[in-house]
Formats: sequence, structure tokens, C-alpha cells
Amino acid sequence: MTDDTVSRPTVHALLSDGTTVCVRPVLPGDHERLQGLYEDMSAENLRLRFFAASRRSAVMAADRACAPPRPGSGYRALLAESRGQVIGLAEYEAGEDAASAEMSIAVADTLHHHGVGTLLVEHLVSAARADGITTFTADALSENHEVLRLFADLGLRTARRFDGPEVRCVIELKEDDGYLSAVEARGRAADVASLEPLLRPKAVAVVGAGRRPGSVGRALLHHLHEGGFTRRLFAVNPCATSILGVPSHPSVSALPKVPDLAVLAVPAAAVPDTAEECGKAGVRALLVVSAGLDSRQAEALMATCRTYGMRLVGPNSLGVINTDPALSLDATFAADHPRRGTAGVAVQSGGVGIALLDGLSRLGIGVSSFASLGDKYDVSGNDMLQWWESDGRTELALLHLESFGNPRAFSRTARRVTRRMPVLTVDAGRTDAGRRAAASHTAAAATPTMTRQALFTQAGVTATRSVGELLETAALLHSQPLPTGSRVVIVTNAGGAGVLAADACVEAGLSLPPLTPSVVEDLHAVLPDGSTVGNLVDATAAVTEEQLGDCVDLIMGYPGIDAVLVALVPTAVAAATGDDLVRALTSGPARRALPVAVVRLEQDLPVRLLQTRDGGAIPSYAEPGSAARALAHASRRAAWLSRPAGTVPELPEVAEVDTARARTVAETYLAAHPDGGWLDPRTCAELLGCYDIPQLPWSWAETEDDAVLAAERLRGPDGRVVMKAHWPGQLHKSEQHAVHLDLEGDAQVRSAFRDFETRFAGLMTGVVVQPLAARGTELFAGVVQDEVFGPLVLFGLGGTATEVLADQAARLAPLTDHDVHDLITAPRCAPLLFGAHGSGPVDLQGLEQLLLRLSRLAVDLPQLAEADFNPVLTTPEAVTVLDARVRLLPRTAQDPYLRRLR
Repeated sequence: MTDDTVSRPTVHALLSDGTTVCVRPVLPGDHERLQGLYEDMSAENLRLRFFAASRRSAVMAADRACAPPRPGSGYRALLAESRGQVIGLAEYEAGEDAASAEMSIAVADTLHHHGVGTLLVEHLVSAARADGITTFTADALSENHEVLRLFADLGLRTARRFDGPEVRCVIELKEDDGYLSAVEARGRAADVASLEPLLRPKAVAVVGAGRRPGSVGRALLHHLHEGGFTRRLFAVNPCATSILGVPSHPSVSALPKVPDLAVLAVPAAAVPDTAEECGKAGVRALLVVSAGLDSRQAEALMATCRTYGMRLVGPNSLGVINTDPALSLDATFAADHPRRGTAGVAVQSGGVGIALLDGLSRLGIGVSSFASLGDKYDVSGNDMLQWWESDGRTELALLHLESFGNPRAFSRTARRVTRRMPVLTVDAGRTDAGRRAAASHTAAAATPTMTRQALFTQAGVTATRSVGELLETAALLHSQPLPTGSRVVIVTNAGGAGVLAADACVEAGLSLPPLTPSVVEDLHAVLPDGSTVGNLVDATAAVTEEQLGDCVDLIMGYPGIDAVLVALVPTAVAAATGDDLVRALTSGPARRALPVAVVRLEQDLPVRLLQTRDGGAIPSYAEPGSAARALAHASRRAAWLSRPAGTVPELPEVAEVDTARARTVAETYLAAHPDGGWLDPRTCAELLGCYDIPQLPWSWAETEDDAVLAAERLRGPDGRVVMKAHWPGQLHKSEQHAVHLDLEGDAQVRSAFRDFETRFAGLMTGVVVQPLAARGTELFAGVVQDEVFGPLVLFGLGGTATEVLADQAARLAPLTDHDVHDLITAPRCAPLLFGAHGSGPVDLQGLEQLLLRLSRLAVDLPQLAEADFNPVLTTPEAVTVLDARVRLLPRTAQDPYLRRLR
């Protein structure tokens, strides 16, 4: 039996065909079922597994896996089970070399080629990495093609050595992008397969469909029936034989055909038993619209879904939709059916879902599929992204997520999907002010909003601030080409409207470049007298339909422009001449090269799509700010797409990064401080030294005489030193007046020490003595370990102004080369680092290395709750941490990329 049943709890995951299995450590009570796993194998498979066909092997294998815990033996065993039956076992045992382990795998005869072995090996690899194992070895018969193919397809580097009829495989367990991509691909295929019964069901049953109008169940049944669902549809109601013309049966078990999808619209108290009935009948997916489940009911519902392998949407769901004409599934109680199209929508709030469906309908944008995730017990936004990526119909994804189950897995999925289609979301999190209490500068700066924005930015997700802004941006991305940059020309028939548009563009981060003299001349030639041609182009109220069209077409050919914003107001002049200025845009060329957005201040709706002559559309906005924000989002998406995917740079060799020693430092500290805490200066310096993070020389002193000796050793050319008082839990030295600067001579050192002893009597445990640092730019770098999102790296202006000016940028670790560049260039203080005002650039390479090493430290140590480097002194020659604080908490690493269900 393994000794990690607590650290590696039971999880559920998907096989390649979408079925659910449980993966967990072996327990003593598993002996009989493990023995049965081997005894049910054919003689041939026993021979391939044990190199002999002896039935005694089954008993020995079960004995080995279920033996009492053997601490320090380096043995681990994981099994996979389905509905109480053991269907696979994976195990390893380390030898004399603690970094290497011998592994083996066994799968039930009836479940070969379902991904059981691969899934178990992935979980075994994750466990081994956590134990410090870097290599697996495995022996197989050369004719055992299935297991050899399993090893070869893992995505890990594998070497083979043939020795007669046997093959020794050596598998390196390094988690690189190739391995993560392979795991992702397997997970995506399994996930999509598991969603088939939910989003492409062959039969649907509505459980709780009432006979009288007004019930949610009846509304759902009506929507499915009226919407033209093309496959089998049933109602479940013990008091009716037909509802709305749909056959009704007294129970799920009485249905003439087992439905793939059961829609539960029953009271909360009845949900667990109804789900159990569905599972026993063979239902493969549940949509629970019922709300108000208590914790016991929720736990029972999830246990049932996992036991019977049913995917679950909800509870508290509005429903799901798939507009595929071969299906026409509308299992919602929304007021109307959405039109068929290419927008995928997933929301947690049913109200937001209705608002988005109505808004898309007004715009004329059709939906491919829709899911109201409700309380999101199981199916998530990540699942829906993978479905849209694979369905062959979706071209635009809209998300409203109030929470994230696995943000790092979501990030990897979103980074891939956003390369293929725009992914838009509403940043709908809530501020948790409590996280900022009694924390370091880093924790004070790291708000939930900043964390989510870092996730969205790194993943290429377009994050908006409201449902309205989401729809405004969707209208432009749906109908117009992406701009190649942020340069906009404004054309208007009213100077005031143009000024409003210009302000909005600048505020949104767009630029208004001046037009070249030749373009100005060409525009004057087509516009009426009195027009003002700059940026903006004021064509005056006298502009005709033809002149406006010629003006826009001419600007389209100008290479220094990325988009055109046309601000129009209705005038009596145009009405008198019969000119329709909007028609000048909608009847233009079939497809303009640059995006065009229209602003019409008199428009009644916030955004419309104006249909063009060729069947396309142009977005029209009631407010200049809406148009500018949509163009800015499109510009940022174009910039993200134009940049190659980032990579996590390799740090220098092991001599400079000692992860094993860092883990030992953390474990030793937490063994002495089980509740965690802030490291003392010596332990903190030792931890930073494991990653070669540059620190200003310093010395620890607990007496006045020791402080004098330390000062003599550390004095620089100017002879001055700095003294800092320290005590456990200390955070802000400056605020507590625990720093003495510019100390010269022994007398001042002694006086400073005595001052600290007096003011901090009974509190101070010692002082840190450092040489006075040179002049330079003071920066700030830090990490906060978010329990959901993982480590967040922050960077910005440092010193005492850190919290006052709040000039920070943030990215989630591990940092790629692009992330590091963005961190350094995003804060307002960035020009100082690149030599503004003739001061010359700081050591940018050293700054990049500092951030990468900080990121690596945070990724390696899940126990790292906070790290706060402030100030970090930067000069043209070097980057040096002047003051560092690190807080550890007793946390266990959780592999964010391991395949498992929520």
C-alpha cells in the first residue's frame, strides 16, 4: 500500500471515450479486487505483464500493492476503478538511486485502447515528480507493442535498449511544453467525447415536466418541442401519459429508450435521488435547473455523477443550446430561441445569459451553442472552450465566469483557442479586501482584479468591464477585419462629434497620427470647401453621400492608418439633398481592408450592425467611447496574435539554481514552524541564494559589539552603513522607524543599536548591517501565491512610494520571455529603466534574470505564500535586492495540468 493516501487524494478523470474513472492510491481492502484484475487477464496478457503466465503472479502482485505502508521505501501504487471495479494499476519503486524508479502498468483485458494505462501513468509521473524522481525505467517484452506505444506516445523523452526478447525503456520525467501539449491533446479529446451526450444527445428526457403552465419543467419541454429537437424527446411525470404532445412516463427507468441527457426540474430535495435513478438507468449527462441545494444534497449529487460517469451542468442552470440543424437542441427556459450562427456562449449567471442571448439576437449574431453553467459543479468554461475549438462551427467565444476551478489549465486552453477565434469575457470577480490586511507590499498590491487581468492578458482573452462592452466588442470582432495597429483616423460631418470621438480614442489607448501632406491634398480634392483635413477630418455638414464614400475609400489606401472611425450626426442639409451618409459606408466595396466603426449620436441602441450591400455588416455605436473601446480591444487582439507564443527561458545551470536545497530550506523551516511565518534574515538569504538572486552584502548582529564588527567589515568607500532592526513577523521597517541610515564610525553604530534596544525592548531579536547602497532607481518585485490562480509575480516602482503610487504590473508564473518583457515595460516608471532624461538604461538583462528567478522560486515552492523585494536597486551596472521578506505556509503542491475533473 502506498504511504501517500492523504497527500494524493481520490480524483476523477476522463478516459479517451469520455467515460469517468476514479484514480486513487491503493488501500489494504483492495487486495481481492486487485487480485481479480490479474486473474481475469488472459494467459497471453499475463505473460506480457509478468514475462510468464503463472497464476501465482496475481496473488504476488496484489500482496505487493496492498502491503503495509513502507515509509522511505520509495514505493507508490495508484489504481483506476469504474463503478467499484478495479480496471488498472500503475506502480513504481525507487532503487538505490533515489532519483530513478522502476515502474509497471497493468490494465484490464476489456479496457485496452481506452486510455486507462496512459491516464494512470500521467498520474504516476506527477506523483514521482513530487517525490523528486526524475527518471522511470520499465522493462517490457519486445513483442508488447501496446505498452511500448504507450511509453512512446506519452510526450516524454524515452530511450529504448534492446536485450534479447526484452526492452528496457528509460523515461525522463521532465515537464516541458511538449509533454504538457501531449497531455492537453489527450485531455481535450476525452473532454469533448464526454460532452457529446450533453450537447449532442440522441435522446432527452425532461424530469419534472408539469401538466399545468407556469412550471420550469414544462417551459423546458415546450422549448425543446417547439424548437424542433430532431431526436427522441420524453417527459417524466407519474401523473401524465402525454404533455404538450410529448410522451410522458412515470419514471426514468420506465422510459422506452435510455436518454443521453436528463434535464432535472424537480425540487432541490429530490435532485439526489432523481440523479441516482438516472445513473442506474444509464443516463450519461445531467442538466440540473433546480436551485437551492444544500451542502448534503450537493455532495450526494456530485458523488452520484462521478459514480455513474455522468457529466453535469448546473445546478441552478438556465439550460443548454446547440443550434446545429441536425439537432436543434434548445433545453432552456429563455423567452426566445436564438438564431443559428457561430458564437459560442457560456455563462454562470442565467440572467447574464438571457441578456447576452437577447443582445446577440438584436445584433443579428447567431449562436452555435450555449451553456448556462449555474453553480458550476462540473462542466466549466474550460470544457466549453474545448468544445468550441472542436465543433467546426464556432468562430467567436463569449464567457461570463464568476469563478475559476483551475485557472492555469484554463490559461493553457485559452492561449491555444484564442489563436483560432476571439475569446471575450466580462471581468466579473469580486474584491476581497481581507487579503490586503496585515500583509506585505506584494500582498497589498495583488488584488483579485489584478490577478484575473494577468490571466486574461497572458492567455489573449479580451476582457471587458460589462455585458454592454462585451456585446459592443463582439459586434466589431464579428463583422470587421482586425486592425494591424492602433492608429485611427476620425472622419465626421460635425466638428463637435469628432472632438468627442478623438477624446474617446486617446482615452482608450488609440493613437491619432497626422496625415501626410499628399493625403491631405487628396482629401481636400474630394471634400467640400471649408472642410478641415487633419486627424480628425471634418467634412462639414455639406458633405454629400458620394464625397463621404470617396473620403473613406481614399483613407483606406493610406499605409499609416489601421482603422477608421466615422462620427455622423443627422443634418437638414443631407435631408434636403436626399443624401444618406450611412449608405455611403454600407454600399462601399465588398470588403474594406481596414476596420470601420460608425458613431451615430442619435442612435437608440448602444450598438447595431448595419448591413452592407455585399451581405456583411458595419458596427454602429451610440457613444464614441463604445466605438473606441471596441477598436482598442481589436487592436490588442491583433498585437497578441502577431507575437509568437512565449516560452519559459531556461535558467543557467544547476550551479546557480538549487531547487532541491530550496525545498530542504522550506521543509526545515516549516518543521520548526508548523503554522508557517516570515523567514528570519538568515533563512531568507539562504533561500534566495538557492536561486542566485543578487543581494546586497549584509551581516547579522545580536549585540552592540557584533554590530560594530559587522560595520567594520561592510563599510564601503564612503565609510557609511545602514542598520535595520528585526523581530519575528516584522513587515514594514520604514513605517516602524526600524532603520538607521548613513551611520559613520563606531560611535554612531553603537548609538543606533542602543536606540533599537530601547524602543524595541522585548521584541527585537537582532539587527541587519549593510553597506550604504549606491544611488540608482528603486524598484519593487514580489510574489503572492494565490490559492486558486497560483503564483502571481508583481513588478513596479519601489521604495516608500510603492503603495502610494501603485505603479505595478502583474503576470502569473511561470513567466515566459514575453511576460518578463511586459512586466518591465508596463509600469509608468518604465521610461526610467530605458534611459529617459539621458540617464542611460539600467541593467535590463539583470532585471530580466531577477524576475525569471523569482518566478522559478515561486513555481518550485508551493509553500511560498509571499515574497517581497523592496527596494530592488537598479543601476546601469547591476540589479541588487536591498531588502527581502519571504513568508512560507504549509502547503502541498498540486499539479495544475494533471488530468482530473473538478
